Amino acid sequence: MKKFLSSLFIFCTLALATFSHANAQSASELQLGLSRDFGYGGFGNDIQGLFSMKINNPPESLSRVEFFIDAVSIGEDTQPPFGLQFNTDSYPLGEHELSAIGYTTNGEEINSNIRIVVFVPASAATDMIAKIVGPILGLILIIILISFVIPLLLTKGKKSSMPLGTQRNYGLGGGAICPKCGRPFPLRLWWINLGFHKIDRCPYCGKWSFVRRSSLADLRAAEVAEQAQAQSEKSMTGETDSDKLKKELDDSRFQNL
Repeated sequence: MKKFLSSLFIFCTLALATFSHANAQSASELQLGLSRDFGYGGFGNDIQGLFSMKINNPPESLSRVEFFIDAVSIGEDTQPPFGLQFNTDSYPLGEHELSAIGYTTNGEEINSNIRIVVFVPASAATDMIAKIVGPILGLILIIILISFVIPLLLTKGKKSSMPLGTQRNYGLGGGAICPKCGRPFPLRLWWINLGFHKIDRCPYCGKWSFVRRSSLADLRAAEVAEQAQAQSEKSMTGETDSDKLKKELDDSRFQNL
């Protein structure tokens, strides 16, 4: 028991000493922050444009803060929150040190941490933005090419070869019924989506329409309606299956001439 109490006393003493040291360290140094008001704050310490130095969590006794660039005063602020704006274009390009000195109501001076930054020209900021935005735009164009242009080229023309009433596999994208010709067709999975409707092209009549994904029951019903249409066309023409086969054989004789 005595050993436990002794260990607890040592732990509390060390924790109190650490807390007191942290408080003494934070009270002896102002925390200088940097915010971008308008301009470029790139990777690393590169900055360009309008920025503000400011004191984070200033002590209550702080009455005035003087701000410096390369140990040269650029101005002061006497009202909390203590801060000062500057323009990097007003200074030479290259590396600079930002710092501040605070003055308390009892006349004490408190130095801030030193922040090292690099003032770059506006052209460097533009180049960096182009390096970031360029690949993103290129990736977007590639996605558009893969998702829209290539499928459009591959499905160019009409699929008139599919017999009426053929049962389709509509896949993950589902299917829709063309409002122009009434035939069901599979929707492209990645296509122009406008909420509940899509802009898609019927592969049979070749026309573009606003279409909505139909249920499988409605799609099967449209396939049955195609069969009825096929029977109606057959009865009107009087053409039998054997006549149709004979006609296809006759037409095939001239395809390779």
